[in-house]
Formats: sequence, structure tokens, C-alpha cells
Amino acid sequence: MIKQPPYLKKGDKIAIVCPAKKLKKPIDYAIALLEEWGLEVVLGKTVSAEHNQFAGDDALRAADLQYFLDNPDIKAIIAGRGGYGTIRIIDLLDFTGFIKNPKWVIGFSDITVLLSHIVGALNTQCIHGQMPATFEDATPASLESLRKALFGEELSYTYTSKFPNRTGEAQGILIGGNLSILIAVEGSASEMDYSDKILFLEDVGEYAYSIDRMARILKRNGKLAKLKGLIVGAFSETKLEDIPFGQTPEQVIWEIVKDYDYPVCFNFPVGHIEDNRALISGRSIQIIVQSNRSTIYNI
Repeated sequence: MIKQPPYLKKGDKIAIVCPAKKLKKPIDYAIALLEEWGLEVVLGKTVSAEHNQFAGDDALRAADLQYFLDNPDIKAIIAGRGGYGTIRIIDLLDFTGFIKNPKWVIGFSDITVLLSHIVGALNTQCIHGQMPATFEDATPASLESLRKALFGEELSYTYTSKFPNRTGEAQGILIGGNLSILIAVEGSASEMDYSDKILFLEDVGEYAYSIDRMARILKRNGKLAKLKGLIVGAFSETKLEDIPFGQTPEQVIWEIVKDYDYPVCFNFPVGHIEDNRALISGRSIQIIVQSNRSTIYNI
């Protein structure tokens, strides 16, 4: 079984750190909302630090995150933003204390490096969801889903998709995140086991050919053949090419997985979008997929 950190309760402390890029603007809105949820917010040094494009140099970012991983008074850690940089510090971290006393770690995008490591190497659940830098523009539903995930309330989704799904039902451990980052950790200690899992994918700012190439890497590595199900999230801000690739991201992924028999649901609200719903990576879920309607249950 993949370990589940204790759910939060009012009065618990949550730390905000920036393992990657520096913040572009203040996160007062996010701090206020977390406090409305009854949490005590503790800010890491990286929230105000700058080193070129990063939230402090590698040593500072690693030390900041390490402090909160080890601090027993901190019950959850949420990344302030993504960008780039987490892969530069992942091997500087010591997870000995975290393994003894696991806590929720939250983020998405570049933070997929950390989330993948927590599930793959540490056998612990974590949360793919909105970060303080995205709180102000986030939908209320996405923020409420994060609150529910943190406090252990029932979390399930029913939604419709524009791109036709492959119907079916499946139950399995949910894993996934940003496609580019999943490719970046391939073959490393941070790689997850895809066998018998339900995978979710999202990405932003990629060319269609890049999405095609990365998905085919997963296929050639045998990752996609071993799944129990696939959840395709938002592939937003796809870049235009001089010569059109001729396929949308959904068409690209469908072509690559069409010969398998597991259910595939498209257009799930996860990714670099305002309605980025929280997903608990490492949690057992059930999916029921109809032609244009899908339901996802936490078990």
C-alpha cells in the first residue's frame, strides 16, 4: 500500500516554498484563503528570494524545502509556483525524516519532479493541484477540490468531454502529472511504476510534434501498454508550427493508445488551466468512462 499522510485539521501549519522559479507577484490572496481554511501559513525563505530566474540558488531552495520536510510542526508543504528548477535540487534532499513522518506535498507543472519522486521512490501519496501563484485566477471549484483533498473530504468528479472517450471501467492507483517532466525523470530514482496504474497527463506550451514524441517515448518504454486507464487533461497553449502537424494533442494521444483496450477519458480539468482540479497521486481510484461523460471516484 502507498502511504497516506495524515489529513489536515484546523490549526495545522502549512508551509509555502518555491523549489523552482521565483514568484512574479505577491501571493497575499493565497495566504488569506489558506488562513480562511483554518490553516496557519508559514513562509519559506524562497518565497521572497531571487537568483536569476530562480527563487534563490540551488543550495537555498534545497535547504528551504529540507527544513520543512524535517519540521514535525509542518503538516503540509505547498509549492508557491512551478516554472523550472525542481530537478536541480531533488538529489540534494534527504527524505529520511519525511519517510518517518509523511506530510502532504502539493503542486503541479515543474513540481511533478517532486510529486513523482514522492510516489515512485518514497511510496507516499501527494496532491497535484493549484499553487499559491495560481490561486487568484483559479476557479472556486478547483480551490475547493484542493481543500477537500487536504482535509480528507470526499473527492469525486463527473464531467463531459468534447473529444470522444474510449468507454469502460477501471480501478487502480492514480499516477501522473506534466508529460514533459515525466519524460525528464525517466530512468531516474524519481520515476514511477506505471504497471496497472491509471495515468493522468497534462502539459503547456508544447508543439504538437513534441507531445507526439514524448507520448511515443512512454509507449516505446512499455509504459502505456501496462496501464489500467488513461486520463487526458489539458494540453494548453499549444504552439503553432510553420508547417502544421495536422493533429490536435487529443488526436496525437488517441492515435498512440488506440490499440489498447483500457478506458481513456479526454478533456479532464487538470493542468495549466483555471479549473485545475486536485488529484491525489498514489491514491486508488475508480473511473467510469462513457462516450462523452466520465466519473472519477476516490476509493
